[in-house]
Amino acid sequence: MTVVTEKLGLIGFGAFGRLTAWHLSPWFDILAHDPAATDGENVATLTDLATAAACPTVVLAVPVEALDATLAAIRPHLAPDALVIDVGSVKVKPAQAMDALLPPGVRIVGTHPLFGPQSGKDGIAGLRIAVCDVRGGKDARRVAAFCRRALGLKVFSVSPEDHDREAATVQGLTHLIARVLMAMEPLPARMTTASFDRLMQAVDMVRHDSPAVFRAIERDNPFAAEVRERFFALADEARGTLGE
Repeated sequence: MTVVTEKLGLIGFGAFGRLTAWHLSPWFDILAHDPAATDGENVATLTDLATAAACPTVVLAVPVEALDATLAAIRPHLAPDALVIDVGSVKVKPAQAMDALLPPGVRIVGTHPLFGPQSGKDGIAGLRIAVCDVRGGKDARRVAAFCRRALGLKVFSVSPEDHDREAATVQGLTHLIARVLMAMEPLPARMTTASFDRLMQAVDMVRHDSPAVFRAIERDNPFAAEVRERFFALADEARGTLGE
């Protein structure tokens, strides 16, 4: 008997899109669209935008700054009851955009895998993902259950606002500090401490993230500016204790 696998449209086949396809391919027939991609890497079939967007489930793995244009492009091709899921690093802005720009019957769930190609390169089981309900219904719970049972992820069901409030510190400070340390390179690599080595391991986890990821985390999170200003103020206070 032939088993028919449900089709999943993947918009965006960059580093995170490929990681997504790799882990979802056992459960879905993945049709990916990305003008820059030339090879489905044995986990996806590259196709045109209309075909990918017409799948029952559509995953948006595009930069947050490209989301509005992507939503406008896929809107005419979506099935009336399609499930659209984004994987952006911030959640308030994408949730608002998807709710405003997608047809009323389309189901929407916001997700943020709290890992990337570097931290997930040895497997994602046990890693974390945030799942945000956007339009109500059972879809967010179903996505959360799939992530937990099929992918082995630790799921946090949160509102877009609560996600961004916490991520402003968790991601905002990590990427900000990493950006400063990378600007100070070359740094010592011979006579180091365990704490310094761990700090550099954290830097290496985000070193190859695209500039679009950094911009999304620092500019598109409505709570990030406040966290940055508090960090800079406390850094100035620390500098003041040194008499400088």
